[in-house]
Formats: sequence, C-alpha cells, structure tokens
Amino acid sequence: MEQKRPLIVLSGPTAAGKTKLSLALAKAIGGEIISADSMQVYKHMDIGSAKIKPEEMEGIPHHLIDILEPEDEFNVVIFQKLCKDAMEGIYERGHIPILTGGTGFYIQAVLYDIDFTKNDGDTSYREQLETLAKEQGSEYLHQMLVRVDPKSADAIHPNNVKRMIRALEFAHQTNESISAHNEEQRKRESRYASCYFVLTDEREQLYERIDRRVDEMFEAGLLKEVTALKERGCTRNMVSMQGLGYKELFSYLEGEISLEEAIYRIKRDTRHFAKRQLTWFKREKDVIWYHKGEFGYDEGAILKDMEKRIARCIEENEDRI
Repeated sequence: MEQKRPLIVLSGPTAAGKTKLSLALAKAIGGEIISADSMQVYKHMDIGSAKIKPEEMEGIPHHLIDILEPEDEFNVVIFQKLCKDAMEGIYERGHIPILTGGTGFYIQAVLYDIDFTKNDGDTSYREQLETLAKEQGSEYLHQMLVRVDPKSADAIHPNNVKRMIRALEFAHQTNESISAHNEEQRKRESRYASCYFVLTDEREQLYERIDRRVDEMFEAGLLKEVTALKERGCTRNMVSMQGLGYKELFSYLEGEISLEEAIYRIKRDTRHFAKRQLTWFKREKDVIWYHKGEFGYDEGAILKDMEKRIARCIEENEDRI
C-alpha cells in the first residue's frame, strides 16, 4: 500500500480566527500555509479579502496569495491545479501543507481529488448563457438554475454569473446537476493522511466579530481600495469583484445605493455567508470540530489538541503500510 502524504486543513466560517491559529500550527508542525480563499489570490484586493500582510506571516511561507491580477479568471479547477503544484514544493522541502481558508468547495476539490473533466469541449451553450446574462440580467440565470439545480441555486449568489453559468452548462452537458456530482465526489476517500479541522464559535460571537471587522475594513480604507479598482477598469461582472465588500461598494459607486446601505448589506451578506459556510462544513465527512468556547477560548489548548490528532493521524497512516 502506498503511503499517504500528510495534509492538514484548517477551515471554518469567516471571522472565526483561522489566520492566527494557522500561524501557530505551522510553527508547531513544520508547516507551510496554502490559502483556500477565492479572493486572496488577487493583487490590489487586500482589505476586503482580509488578506494577511507579509509582516504578519511571522516567517511562515504562504502560497496562493497575490498571484493574479483582478482581471484574471479564477475558479476551482485553476485552484486545484495551483494548490497541487504548491503542495509538491512543500513536500519536497520536507514540510507539511496546511490548507487554510473558508472556501469549502476548494478544500473538497483538493482533499478528495475531485474530477472536473466531465466536459465535452463544446462552448456554444456557455456562450448562449453569457449572452442571456447580458440581455436579461443575472437574476434571469438564477431563475434558470433554480429550475434545474435548486441546491446550487441556493448556494450560489445571484450576482455570481460565472458560477451560475458553470452549473447550468454542467447540467446541460451531462444531464446531471453539479450539486449531485459534487455530492458523489464528496464520498471519495481522501488521497492524503489528512486532518480536517473546522474552527468555529457561537453564532452571536461570530456575527459580532463580522460586524466589527467590516467597520475596521472601512477604517483601513476599503472604499478607497474599491474605488481604485473601479478606476483601474474593473467591472462588477468580473470574478474578482464578486467578493463580499466589492460588489456592494460597486453598487454604491455606481449610484444605486447609499454608502450606509452598502455597509449594511456587507455586514448582512457576510453573516449569511458565515451561516452557509457552517452548513457546508456540517455536510462534510471526517471533520473535526473545534468550538472555541469549549476550550475556554484558549488557543494554546486548541493547538495542543490539534498536534495530538495530527501525530495520531500520521502514525496510523504509517501503521497501515
């Protein structure tokens, strides 16, 4: 039997405190961090993506941060390839990859090596959908998705045209919903000796931190950041501009809503996003939950428990060889 290589996942809802804990964990086990985040890959998008600053990395190598321009395409297939490439380098250096972030689908794609090749190469339907989106608007596509794949429609924001098109195209080409396909893929065994940690807290605590974080983002210059992206030529339809904080401020900058309303929507939508993240992680198998309150909010105690579980996981894998 081939020995599985170690892979640690540290995930959880937004504002749970993953970044700080990931640094401590990387130091403890000789790890390097790979960002599992759909926005932190983009340059010039630091504040709204809550991106870690270089001076905050404490010497720990971080991967898949600041590697694309806002105009570049990014999706789960690209992420999966880039992540695997980064992992190979980490293994070669004798370190352990720690996949950190809140994008559950990205984590699933790597952990279970999901196959995205179900595609016949015909792009004509995709082009039809792109035309429909321009002529009828994104809400029209969302209603189409509700009819063919309600689960995906519930998970994908109506403004996220790219993801809706991908789900509709998949259903058209395979006569299978992409949500059903993903459920099937989720049943696969991990190809790694993995520990999948999910850090969370009481919902009220999470929501309070989310609201505070949004206020801090505005104090740090979020509006200025989004204004600069708009002046650069970025449009609200770009994949990069689908992130929370960016699409709402585009609505403000284009005169559709007030700044007060934009701030309210960012807080509300981020809370909804955290709720969806928790729902996603509850569906995942082999997840090890860490409720911060159960550890008395003692990060040292959480870290110690994680180290024990990782050592046990690696030992059990070696015993199977």
